[in-house]
Amino acid sequence: MINLLNIAGTGPIIGPIQGILFGPIAFLTIPIGNIIGGAMHDYFSGMICLRDGGSQMPDMIRKYTNKGVFTVYNVFACVLLLLVGAVFIYTPGDIAAVQVFGFDGAASSVSTWVIYGVIFAYYLIATVFPIDAIIGKIYPIFGAILMFSAVGVFIGLFAKGYPLLNLWDNWNGALFAYGDYFGANHFIPIFFITVACGILSGFHSTQTSIISRTMKSEKEGRGTFYNMMVLEGFIAMVWAAGAMGVYNLGLQTADPSLATQTIGIISRDILGNVGGIITLLGVIVLPITSGDTALRGLRLIIADTFHIDQSSNTRRLALSSVIFALVAVILVFAKMSPSGFNTLWRYFAWSNQTLSLFAFAAIVVWMFENNKGKWSWVPLIPAAFYVFVTVTYITNARIGFNIPWTIAYVIGAVSAVIYVGLLLWYGKKRKSRVGLTI
Repeated sequence: MINLLNIAGTGPIIGPIQGILFGPIAFLTIPIGNIIGGAMHDYFSGMICLRDGGSQMPDMIRKYTNKGVFTVYNVFACVLLLLVGAVFIYTPGDIAAVQVFGFDGAASSVSTWVIYGVIFAYYLIATVFPIDAIIGKIYPIFGAILMFSAVGVFIGLFAKGYPLLNLWDNWNGALFAYGDYFGANHFIPIFFITVACGILSGFHSTQTSIISRTMKSEKEGRGTFYNMMVLEGFIAMVWAAGAMGVYNLGLQTADPSLATQTIGIISRDILGNVGGIITLLGVIVLPITSGDTALRGLRLIIADTFHIDQSSNTRRLALSSVIFALVAVILVFAKMSPSGFNTLWRYFAWSNQTLSLFAFAAIVVWMFENNKGKWSWVPLIPAAFYVFVTVTYITNARIGFNIPWTIAYVIGAVSAVIYVGLLLWYGKKRKSRVGLTI
């Protein structure tokens, strides 16, 4: 449960609410991608770190790739975790302000910044002090709220008879034309960038490595790493279905920019005012319990990389203060700028998926070194697909290189071929080196 709370932020809620606009195909791509991509990614990342003595993810990347890849990974991971920290203050803060307390959530309102400040203060405490002293005591409560919200919405979908579409239905309904949206918005790569955490998330590997230090037996790995990612996929499916029901009932306009409002409508329509508030608390819990460990993980990565002593609260606070100052700058920009959060979310989603490519690379090399090279296709298939997705997206996107789609697709395909070819070559090279050593 602690691992689930660590990995499940607003991604498996806001992402699917936006992604369901592409139509019922999401009900296939989310579970299939989750099983062959995300759950496999989390399981191997956690288990390899566990077998290496509870190492952190940077140690895994350094051991199974090379110095250049390790350096790029460290920079990428630090940037992503900073973005995670900012996003997971912004989104729960706005949901709490508007949906729970009834404030306007505006950048000019004192109430908005007070709520941000409370979350910020909790993150600082959870980042500095030992994990068992803070997180271990309150996570069981968070876990109970999370399960109530997910299961409650799931049961409510059937009890309320929410109208959903099947793959064989006409996707262009009376209230929203899912088919037209699918055709006009480049399902690949946009959907797989939008629906991040329910399918695949590179951020998860930074969290499974932390949890690997706390496990007593490898037998716990399947339940802790693999099954919890599957459960996150279930959460994503629940909210995708809830959003489609809301759109088909006409309770809200199908607009990706209204995702946080959709959460409140689903919660209150299915579970009533009291149950809706509890469900919203569950939605708020998810990003907060991911944000605290994201910033903790960032502190550990920086400390391990630069050999910064973290044996006392004073030293942990000193390093954390630098990290939190950067998060505060990103947060203020996202809130004060009209397009700030959209820009922040896009960079967050893209970098989140891109980070997984480093873990996949390390997993492939580990397989070759441990005489399991014949199974390297298991991580290579989702890895190649996500190289294509991430490269194509950033090549075309305005936040990237703004190159036309046709050229972007070609660059993405070539990049995927090069990625696979280099990994196969390097994996075989490392295998032969290990054989000579033995």
